[in-house]
Amino acid sequence: MHDSLLHAGIPSPLPSSLRARDVVEAILRELPPLPSATCDRFQAGDPAWLVTGVAVTFMATRAVLERAVALGANLVITHEPTFYNHHDETEWIGDDPVYRSKASFLREHELILWRCHDGPHLRRPDLIVEGMSRRFGWTLAAGEDFVCDIPPRSLRALAATCRQILRCGPIRVAGELEMLCRRVALLPGAWGGRKQIAFLRRDDVDVVLCGESPEWETCEYVRDAPAAERAKGLIVLGHANSEEPGMERTVEWMRALLPASLPVFHLPAGDPFRTV
Repeated sequence: MHDSLLHAGIPSPLPSSLRARDVVEAILRELPPLPSATCDRFQAGDPAWLVTGVAVTFMATRAVLERAVALGANLVITHEPTFYNHHDETEWIGDDPVYRSKASFLREHELILWRCHDGPHLRRPDLIVEGMSRRFGWTLAAGEDFVCDIPPRSLRALAATCRQILRCGPIRVAGELEMLCRRVALLPGAWGGRKQIAFLRRDDVDVVLCGESPEWETCEYVRDAPAAERAKGLIVLGHANSEEPGMERTVEWMRALLPASLPVFHLPAGDPFRTV
């Protein structure tokens, strides 16, 4: 992260006595310890600045940042990276006009940006998985962190349910559409093929609901499964679609930790893709 984005400018006097570092410390106290290589850190602004409001989002897009400014929320907490790579490294893109425009907007509006990705996923139950299960009205099975029992239905019907509940466009499905689904593994986001396949290898898991998946991994395992007399399914919801319910849960959780006088907003980023 460029130093120019940290401690940039002098903020105007603000009516709150709560500083950005205070908000972050209150959140971190309720989460497991972060790994040394965590991406959860301040990306812009000064942690000592006073906070006027908190905007929590799946992705700090330019549109989300503009909405935060309009709401008077100068602390933006984003789950995913702001600068187009997992660790928000900027050396490779520092002279790019798209990057420079976004970085300038952060400076000009004296926004504080904090990444909050690893902590919610390390918590048990995982905040993002918990939000997803709540949106669908499912309960995590006893002793399980990712698996839910659901009313039996076909893979086709389950995919339709996903579209209806998430109010999203077409989603991708691998597997026999009429196979019966009784138990699902919820893996919102991008956990990678090995973790997705590890759940599908279990006899008691029929289908994985994920955000995204490399197209040479889990879907190909599912395609080959019938030859081994294994009925398995994969529903790919899109990364944003799969994690936005978890952001709703995260906001609810954060509001309970912070003073009621501090506004905490959920700003959905939306799906970046369109079908044509």
